[in-house]
Amino acid sequence: QVQLVESGGGSVQAGGSLKLSCTSSGESTALKYMAWFRQAPGKEREGLASISPNGARILYGDDSANRRFTISRDNRLKMVYLQMNSLTPDDTAMYYCAAGNPGMDWELRRLGYTWWGQGTQVTVSS
Repeated sequence: QVQLVESGGGSVQAGGSLKLSCTSSGESTALKYMAWFRQAPGKEREGLASISPNGARILYGDDSANRRFTISRDNRLKMVYLQMNSLTPDDTAMYYCAAGNPGMDWELRRLGYTWWGQGTQVTVSS
């Protein structure tokens, strides 16, 4: 079993930055894909970014995430991060960390991941 705990969320004004962290425990995640998703009220959970076990393959969900977000991992520390810059009110959502072994083309899909954290809330005010 893998346990994931997110942190770093909070309230920020538009244009600000936040760095989310995800710490894992239990079964090692060093050989697993890690990803960040978010879900706003009334919307589906969307994949923001994924990173392969060795960090060589990184995918972002869309151009906006590609330009403003950066995913990284430190397997020694069992941590995954999401640096978010130039935040807008549209970024307000619950942010989730996920771990799993998605197949090709499933890296940003919810069903590609087995383990999930409880989420951390990000609220961006205008």
